[in-house]
Amino acid sequence: MSFNLDHIDELKRRANVSYADAREALIQCNGDLLEALVYLEGQNKIKPEPQESTLLSKMKTLFNKGNNTRFVIKKKERTVLNLSVTITVLITVFTFHITVPVLLLALVTGHKMKFEGKNGEDLKVNKTLHKVSEAVDNAKKKLVEEDPHTATQ
Repeated sequence: MSFNLDHIDELKRRANVSYADAREALIQCNGDLLEALVYLEGQNKIKPEPQESTLLSKMKTLFNKGNNTRFVIKKKERTVLNLSVTITVLITVFTFHITVPVLLLALVTGHKMKFEGKNGEDLKVNKTLHKVSEAVDNAKKKLVEEDPHTATQ
């Protein structure tokens, strides 16, 4: 029966048990670490490591993804706004009655919106934003062409 504190520490770490339980298991199993693990398992003393809830881990992942993705508004080559998506969502949720009209106004005035990944890479949603921006530009041109008050004399 030869075992030392290192054996107890290892068993304690692997099985997530107290020093007393680890020591008792090693005594019962004559210092054999594998047998001690089996013994503790048979005694239902091995405690599973605490795991985060699925919802919490998904929220953390989403939060990290939002912080690593940027919402950018540009007019020509000048950056007007560059915020993390997390901040953008919070602002939109709490001030949607202001944010939505401002975003629509930005589209009408020729601002381009896009999302950038962590390393500046384009995201798939940008194709949709580009199409929306083009549709607004086309509608704006049609309005200007059809408006008789804007015709030059």
